[in-house]
Amino acid sequence: MTVWKTSLRNFFAHKGRMALSAVAVLLSVGFVCGTLVFTDTMNTTFDKLFASTTADVTVTPKKEKGDRSAENAGRPLTVPAAAVDTLKRTDGVKDAEGTVSSGSVTVVNGDNKNVGSESGAPTFAGNWSSSDARSLDITSGHAPRGPTEVMVDADTADKHGLKLGDELRTIAVTGDHTARISGIATFRTTNPGATLVFLDTATAQRRLLGGTGRFTGINVTAGDGLSETRLKAAVSAALGAGTYTYQTKTEEAAANKSDLASFLDVMKYAMLGFAGIALLVGVFLIINTFSMLVAQRTREIGLMRALGSSRRQVNRSVLLEALLLGVVGSLLGVAAGVGLAVGLMKFMGAIGMRLATTDLTFRWPTPVIGVVLGVVVTVVAAYLPARRAGKVSPMAALREVGVPADGKSGRVRTVLGAVLTLAGGAGLYAAAQATKSGEGALLLGVGVVCSLIGFVVIGPLLVGFLVKGLSAVVLRVFGPVGRMAERNALRNPRRTGATGSALMIGLALVACLSVGASSMVASATDELDRSVGADFTVRSTNGQPVLPQAREAVEKVAGLAHVTHYKGVDARVTAPDGTSGRHVLSATDPSYLRDLKRATVSGELAKAYEPGAMSVGEEYAKRHGVRVGDELGVVFPGGGSVRLKVAAVTSDDVNVDRGAMYLSIATAARHIPARSMPQDMMLFAKAADGQADAAYAAMKKAVEPYPQYKVLNSTDYKKDLKAQIDQLLNIVYGLLGLAIVVAVLGVVNTLALSVVERTREIGLMRAIGLSRRQLRRMIRLESVVIALFGAVLGLGLGLAWGTAAQKLLALEGIGILEIPWNTILAVFAASALVGLLAALVPAFRAGRLNILNAIATD
Repeated sequence: MTVWKTSLRNFFAHKGRMALSAVAVLLSVGFVCGTLVFTDTMNTTFDKLFASTTADVTVTPKKEKGDRSAENAGRPLTVPAAAVDTLKRTDGVKDAEGTVSSGSVTVVNGDNKNVGSESGAPTFAGNWSSSDARSLDITSGHAPRGPTEVMVDADTADKHGLKLGDELRTIAVTGDHTARISGIATFRTTNPGATLVFLDTATAQRRLLGGTGRFTGINVTAGDGLSETRLKAAVSAALGAGTYTYQTKTEEAAANKSDLASFLDVMKYAMLGFAGIALLVGVFLIINTFSMLVAQRTREIGLMRALGSSRRQVNRSVLLEALLLGVVGSLLGVAAGVGLAVGLMKFMGAIGMRLATTDLTFRWPTPVIGVVLGVVVTVVAAYLPARRAGKVSPMAALREVGVPADGKSGRVRTVLGAVLTLAGGAGLYAAAQATKSGEGALLLGVGVVCSLIGFVVIGPLLVGFLVKGLSAVVLRVFGPVGRMAERNALRNPRRTGATGSALMIGLALVACLSVGASSMVASATDELDRSVGADFTVRSTNGQPVLPQAREAVEKVAGLAHVTHYKGVDARVTAPDGTSGRHVLSATDPSYLRDLKRATVSGELAKAYEPGAMSVGEEYAKRHGVRVGDELGVVFPGGGSVRLKVAAVTSDDVNVDRGAMYLSIATAARHIPARSMPQDMMLFAKAADGQADAAYAAMKKAVEPYPQYKVLNSTDYKKDLKAQIDQLLNIVYGLLGLAIVVAVLGVVNTLALSVVERTREIGLMRAIGLSRRQLRRMIRLESVVIALFGAVLGLGLGLAWGTAAQKLLALEGIGILEIPWNTILAVFAASALVGLLAALVPAFRAGRLNILNAIATD
């Protein structure tokens, strides 16, 4: 009980100092809990949606897993309308209804603006059915009654300001269809962002499938008392087992949830990874806080030991303080996590994926995980300071300073840090020299972990060298105040090292990612300059193929020497060794040889465009022992089977079309039914001599009616590539900002505790003439040099990681090392600003100290 009272007294006596450490726990736990709440809410939202939109049994066309031939063709697979009539007459079936749905569409409003979601959620067009009526309510107007009417979901209408009577154009492979909005339907559950457009059944069949008498699926409703399992058996027996795919409501919901899980897992684990980084940085803050508190209470602990407290009791007292800190920080973090989840939901809503807060899901494992994680990490982080406190002897009560550092411990730390750093450097060097990606990735991981831990351990040893170097450049110009700031930073190398290490982690990742991104852009730009001969590229912004009407508009543009069609043919390929698998074959016009310069390992690529021929990539050829002249078995979409002769093996020395298997469109067309023939994935074009500018302007004008497509010249392509990478980096930097915020709190905490530790010293300096302004400047300069110390370690480490990663990625075509010096220098300068801001409050508090009271402090 005495230990507990002592812990409580000390905790509340230093509640201001504990608050900063609690914020570190709060942020880390909050990010973990926020991620879990957000993903659970996403699951709940989609579960409700799937439950409300799924029939008792669903019948869909049968297709091989991973087969995207229908999507590539822009035409959904179908079942005959006769199957609906058959099921209506089947015992146990209450109702059977044919449905039409196509995701290979783009919908634009009267201003030619795409009304699809910007979040990547799909756009679906289909018929209005009784199944839809069970999940949506028509809240304005009425359902479509003919070819001139269309209905849209309420979320899309609200987002784009659509109202009854407005014109919508649906662009599909079968042509453009224009109609006016006759109704607006609202989901009874949350619509997570998909754009839904409804036509009447006959119009949907003609405009989306190319003719009546076909459906993309059948929704079957069970009769009274018939289970979905028995209904599925009856439906399968009526239409023939193996003819179609049959799924019960439970099975379809599980399949949809499985597809969703892969997307959510990527998001969840990425966010948890950043939470882990923030938690690691928070560990440094907690260790520093308790180390300084123990050092400041050395005399107090010595008196406790003199009065009979055992080492175990002192140790337990500090750990109980950590336990309190962990509990308080974790509980606040759980609450913050809910707020973060709501914020993420609002953010997703802003980019088009609507998630209702009414579906907010807070399962019991979330707070348990958050509290356990926060408490365990805090107590473990406080263990070393607690152990150090337990070693304080009763004689320490007679001293006026903290316990001196253990020389043996310092030597062990130095040796261990040196060994880990050297091991990390060796791992990074080995990764850079690796010839196989898998082995290199493992070596890189070992190198990163060892070098990071090594720098953390050896950090205090580097303080003397680096801080003196930085001070010579940054602090000496401030005269005596700068020299005092330097000495304060050097006074306790372990503390300065730990504080700088917290900032080091975040900045190392920033530097590493910056090097990787810059190298990717530089390498891709170089490859484009070396290998791409086409002047223009036409491609989709929403993943849809280039539809015939857009293709024809491009082909009519004057001033073009040629237009190359590029199709992705989803086929099953069997190698001579008997290995079979799905591959996307690149079916192009022979003019593609002038649009992309591809080197070959053997054979001539031009011969791959002859009838009955194709090419393969270098890696595929090595893996399956394929040589020029061998034959591959190819099963095309629609069932066409043929043996094609390998005429060339292309080199994998570039990333553009790396590993592609080429054949001519004419060869593919001989074996693929017209309905199953894929649409163009992209178009390439070459301008006639002297017509580049005019052709570019004309192409952009030609595709204006189709806002889902972009015309890119080489400059546009490079800008687009860089913009995509920068967008991803900005998200990553934003998440890494959480770790940097925790590190800044560490600087604030270190300075605040340092001010308290030096209260008497500050009072004496003020007494002999140091002004408040000079005192505050000294503390600010100390903070700046600590931040710059962390920046030097972090940026140096990050550059090493990034360089090793690039050398490894060179195996995958990222052959140019590009170091973004502007970014590195900007981050270094920003670190000084961070240090300056972190010192504002501690410096202000130091300046307010009463001189006499400070001198009298014991």
